[in-house]
Amino acid sequence: MKIARRRKPVALVGLAGLLSILAIVADSSRAQAWPVKPIRLVIGYTPGGAAEGTLRTFSQKLEAMLGQQLVVEYKPGAGATIGADFASKAAPDGYTLHLIDNGPLTIVPAGKKVPYDPVKSFTFIGLVNVGGTVLMGHSSVPANTFDELVKLARAKPGSLSYGTSGIGGTGHMSGELFKSVAKLDIVHIPYKGGGPAMAELLGGQIPLLFSSLTPAVPHIKSGKLKAYAVTSLGRSSAIPDVPSIAELGFPNFEAVTYFGLVGPAGLPREIVAKTSDALLAVLKDKDVQEAIKKQGYEPMPSTPEVMAERIRSDLAKWTKVIKDVGITLE
Repeated sequence: MKIARRRKPVALVGLAGLLSILAIVADSSRAQAWPVKPIRLVIGYTPGGAAEGTLRTFSQKLEAMLGQQLVVEYKPGAGATIGADFASKAAPDGYTLHLIDNGPLTIVPAGKKVPYDPVKSFTFIGLVNVGGTVLMGHSSVPANTFDELVKLARAKPGSLSYGTSGIGGTGHMSGELFKSVAKLDIVHIPYKGGGPAMAELLGGQIPLLFSSLTPAVPHIKSGKLKAYAVTSLGRSSAIPDVPSIAELGFPNFEAVTYFGLVGPAGLPREIVAKTSDALLAVLKDKDVQEAIKKQGYEPMPSTPEVMAERIRSDLAKWTKVIKDVGITLE
């Protein structure tokens, strides 16, 4: 009986070990088979903005690489943190991915509490593109150059307002930094995405807009809207005639937007590797690179590790800026 009692735990341990091995094999098999059905792709903004424009530059080729359709699901609001929170709580099975920008990852969490951890709640897959925003105005604004706009704003404190895609986005940070360095009193009006903000500017409901380049470039080239300056250190290849704020008397002024692909924390390594490899291959495609550049961005292919490091460093950067400048994200 003593022998039997001693052997029983051993047998149980052996069974537990076998079950563990079988579970690992099953998980590995599922990861290797992935994807076997369409993939939900979350976007934290309304249709018509930079996120949707960015997706269009590479989605078809990524679908071909993965062998499944990307089904877009829009979750706008709260500076894109609603979409980020939704994606972070999805099952880590590879069937929910999120095309996210740096706003809900490195800006909003730097200035207010969010219901997710910008680093620990996600599995980073890779960056897609990078570019500045553009300060633009309606034709009714009595200023045709950046200098004239600054003089107008200083002459009439509080009379001008600027729209953005939402609180805590790069447009918002661009506007607040601009107000701080130029010592201006202009009012921020946040929207639930770049599409609604652009529509309001075109309709004359707001005089100014800090916009991502994707929806802005066509209207600038057509002459419908005025472009005063871009917020990247250098000029954009899509609108090379538009100067940067940095070259207009505010050295080192920089606020850029970048998009990347993430999933919820805990994605199997095989799925991460397969998706990352596919995204890197797609971003090397010359047609994709050209499409990205036409929207005013530059391709920014990266590994998951590089993306994670960029998020950590920018989170530290914006935390300091928000504190030093006294920016409010509520």
